[in-house]
Amino acid sequence: MSDSPQPPVDLDLRPVRYFTAVADHRHFGRAAEALHITQPSLSRQIRQLERLLGARLFDRTPQGTRLTEAGEVFLPLARSLLRSSAKAVARTRAAARPGRVTIGYTSGIIVTPAVRELRRLHPDADVRVVHLDWKEPRRALLDHRVDALVTRLPLATDQLRVTILYDEPRAVVVSADHRLAGRESVTADDIADEPLPRVPGADPAWSAFWRLEPRPGGRPAPDGPVMDDLEDKFELVAAGQAVAITAHVPGRAPRPDLVMIPLEGVAPSHVVLATRADDRSGLVAAFRKCAEARLTAPPAAGS
Repeated sequence: MSDSPQPPVDLDLRPVRYFTAVADHRHFGRAAEALHITQPSLSRQIRQLERLLGARLFDRTPQGTRLTEAGEVFLPLARSLLRSSAKAVARTRAAARPGRVTIGYTSGIIVTPAVRELRRLHPDADVRVVHLDWKEPRRALLDHRVDALVTRLPLATDQLRVTILYDEPRAVVVSADHRLAGRESVTADDIADEPLPRVPGADPAWSAFWRLEPRPGGRPAPDGPVMDDLEDKFELVAAGQAVAITAHVPGRAPRPDLVMIPLEGVAPSHVVLATRADDRSGLVAAFRKCAEARLTAPPAAGS
């Protein structure tokens, strides 16, 4: 005799999103803070989700929180579900407002000249600009949260149309009292033994580019503390716990207690415009022309 079919389960996306936050942070308290809710409320939502799924998703340990086997299975499915939901909303809104375009950009990149030109050429268009966290760009583009993106390579380029706009030399950022702080330039050999921040879950190509890996002989860069946010990186450097590699803008150190030193002998960073490969929007095409004409060099210090 066959088992009777299971009744369908209607998933509320909010606890699914909460689940992914706990999975990312591996800690209920930090996840609750990031979500701007109380920890008891977060725990309650996760318990309700577990009851609905009929499976425990997390184990609490003295070190924090870890996914159960069921949680490991559910995590990629939950992320896919959230992406599909966001894409459905974004595409529907875009269809309802064909005169809207959203431009994304990442830290240290100025898109204002191209955006102003696009608004001048299309005064009736709704042109929006959003800053994206360094971990978001590709996902934001494919999820239709932005329609065009100005960011730095490395970036996985499948499903995208990518145009290099200009190059930026790379630099090493050190604390103001670091042994290298007075140097006019440095090489990879000068920082061979300096720890560099680690980024959990970062794209391997992105991580290798900004950590100069592999080093000669195939050895990895010395590991510094773990960071989740750009400001965390600069705090770690200012505290003397690590050095960092970044795009070089002459005269523009990230903070007054940091020094930016040109890094010689390495390939530059490429600033690119990325759009979805199948996007046929006239406004996206217009922004591409504006970016290619107006975004041709790194912004000068003080701009």
